[in-house]
Amino acid sequence: MTTRIPPRSGVAFTLDTDQELVVIDPEGGQVSDLLAYGREDPREVISNGRTFDYEETTRLTSGNALWSNRSERLLEIVEDTVGEHDFLLTPCSTDTFRHFYPDKPVHPGCFGNLARALGPFGIEEHTIPTAFNVFMNVPVDQETGRLSVQPPQTTPGDFIRFRACKPLIVGLTACSAYASNGGSFKPIDYRIE
Repeated sequence: MTTRIPPRSGVAFTLDTDQELVVIDPEGGQVSDLLAYGREDPREVISNGRTFDYEETTRLTSGNALWSNRSERLLEIVEDTVGEHDFLLTPCSTDTFRHFYPDKPVHPGCFGNLARALGPFGIEEHTIPTAFNVFMNVPVDQETGRLSVQPPQTTPGDFIRFRACKPLIVGLTACSAYASNGGSFKPIDYRIE
């Protein structure tokens, strides 16, 4: 069964070992922030630094894994129709909106949506790290190192499939930031198999 995350909102759920999570961009041009915590001890959390170390790349796609702060594999990327994701930028927040969009209404962003969704699992907002930003297009200038946020390169129906390496708590959003989504906000679909 496919579940829809409405624009600018988020959800949290559990995965068992070997269950697969498919994250789908149903309309194209939408980012989804993903977090994963160890279900047995939520102090174990997804880590971009450990992932970059062990995978030896910032270009994470099919065949790569997302690692925890305890050097454990949390999720394997089994299939990926896009091949462009970000693991550098933190979830957008009220502060992000004040900083980058001073002329736009302030929104809780992915940070607020993740905090709200993960709260019932006992996860406090101060433990929210950098998310794996599914479908987010963040080119890095090779000469200057400068980052830019560009619209996602997804088309309707593009997806990424993860396999859980251990029991997890997962947070997932339909991102709220203007630049990340090409100025518009759309839903994200997911299903657990």
